Amino acid sequence: MQRQNYLLESGEQSTRQKGKVSEQIAENFLFEKGYEIIKRNFQWGKLGEIDIVAKDKNILVFVEVKSCTTKLYGDPLFFVTPQKARQLQKVAQGYLYVNKITDQDCRFDIVAIDFSEKPYVITHLENAILY
Repeated sequence: MQRQNYLLESGEQSTRQKGKVSEQIAENFLFEKGYEIIKRNFQWGKLGEIDIVAKDKNILVFVEVKSCTTKLYGDPLFFVTPQKARQLQKVAQGYLYVNKITDQDCRFDIVAIDFSEKPYVITHLENAILY
C-alpha cells in the first residue's frame, strides 16, 4: 500500500491508473467487510461503467469509487453528481439485463478514498443513490 500511496502522491500515474489503484483499495475494503466481489469495471456500451459489482448478503450492490489527493475540490464522497447517479442507474439496468437478473434487491454505494490524509481515509456510504 505504501508504494501505491507514493505513486498517487508523486503524479507518476495517469488518472486511469490512479482510478485502478483506488478501485483495488475499495475492493479489498469491501472484501474485508464480507462482500462478495462479482465484477470490476462493468461497461455498458458508451453509456459508462460501474466500478464494482458486489453482493452484500442477498443484496446486489453497485459501487462507485471516488478518490482525491487534495481537499481543494471538496470531499470525494460528494463527487457523484445527479447526472452521474442517473448514468450509474442506466448502466446498472444494463448489468441486470445482460445477466438476466430479475427480482433482485439492489442498491448503490459510494466508496470514497481521501489520499490527502495520512494514512488515507476510506468512507463507505451505503444506499447512497436512490432509484
